[in-house]
Amino acid sequence: MKVAIVHEWFDTYAGSERVVEQMLQLFPQADVFGVVDVLPDRQRAFLGGRPVHTTFIQHLPFARRRFRHYLALMPLAVEQLDLSGYDLVLSSSHAVAKGVLTGPNQLHVSYVHSPMRYATDLQHQYLREAGLAHGPAGLLARVMLHYLRMWDFRTGPGVDVFIANSAFVAHRVRKTYGRESTVVYPPVDVDAFALRADKDDYYFAAARMVPYKKMPLLVEAFTHMPARRLVVAGEGPDLQRCRKLAAGHPNIELVGHLPFDRLREHMQRARAFVFAAEEDFGITLVEAQACGTPVIAFGRGGARETVRTLGGSGTPTGVLFDAQTPASVVAAVGRFEAAGHQIQALHCRANAERFSVGAFRSAFRRVVDEALARHEQPVRAAAAPSPEGAAASTGAAFPVNLQPFRLAAGRPRPARAVLRRGAPHDSLG
Repeated sequence: MKVAIVHEWFDTYAGSERVVEQMLQLFPQADVFGVVDVLPDRQRAFLGGRPVHTTFIQHLPFARRRFRHYLALMPLAVEQLDLSGYDLVLSSSHAVAKGVLTGPNQLHVSYVHSPMRYATDLQHQYLREAGLAHGPAGLLARVMLHYLRMWDFRTGPGVDVFIANSAFVAHRVRKTYGRESTVVYPPVDVDAFALRADKDDYYFAAARMVPYKKMPLLVEAFTHMPARRLVVAGEGPDLQRCRKLAAGHPNIELVGHLPFDRLREHMQRARAFVFAAEEDFGITLVEAQACGTPVIAFGRGGARETVRTLGGSGTPTGVLFDAQTPASVVAAVGRFEAAGHQIQALHCRANAERFSVGAFRSAFRRVVDEALARHEQPVRAAAAPSPEGAAASTGAAFPVNLQPFRLAAGRPRPARAVLRRGAPHDSLG
């Protein structure tokens, strides 16, 4: 069986690339495809030396650093990947990877990290945060997103089986494509985050400093709690805003980018991990719990599936708050300190192990094997010869010559002249 794995773009080794890594572990014979490949050498180990087959965008000006600026061309680019020689196509998709072209004898299984949020329900939020809510540039962006949204919906039927990375994303898939999906949680390397039961007296937040992560919101919340210490890790556009908010508040420490070892140490030692973004899954929430650290998080998206909240069913591993406001964060910290003794480090660790690499491999392989079994049955039935089918196939010919023009004396002959006698006019489709 020939297997192809398609991913949007390879520019860093992060959450979606870890899914590709596990796909390659399950299907080591697979070939890898992507719109572009700009991975630095130090992060290529998960590919196991395999080359990435890329599209024409790889060779466009400034593509190595600004390939996202070619987003409008990516639907065209991904459709140019020739996968016709593969039996099984696995796509790891959060933008265009699911739009690859496949035939009826190929099985296409798409692992969806999320449909294109910036082209669907979160379009208006993304435009505001990018400063494109108004003006000519905003109008151009809306036109482009409209085109992407139409293309994204149109390519949905080309996927045989959808896998969603959370129940929250499964609902997005249903809303966006009108299709059901199977939930397989992404792989989290819980073994890399050792349990630590004794905690220090500070709260920890870590994320990229981009608008949807809401890091300034957390900083502002802790300006109202001077007796509680907050350590914040991360870099990005919102870092300067966080610094302004933290100025004059000695209980808040901004440490910038941290190497993995120090980031893990802070997660292990923190009294609780604080998170204010709405994530489709939220790997860092699981990593914190793997350290035995409780989580205080915004109660939308994947957090509702990865964190067992106080007052809910099962052993609690954290607290969820209802609104992305400083007041909601302050109230959630208060609830945690009032009832935090109910949350045990061992329970946090046990909850995190539900999302291990082994759990992902087992669930993903099961879904693919079941899909292959269903796919092979009708293919075998169609391939089986029958007297009726053989007789029909020998005499049935397409009623129109597919060659639209025939050269005669150096001049093209129009297609209507090559209609077979007796063919109905509507056979042209």
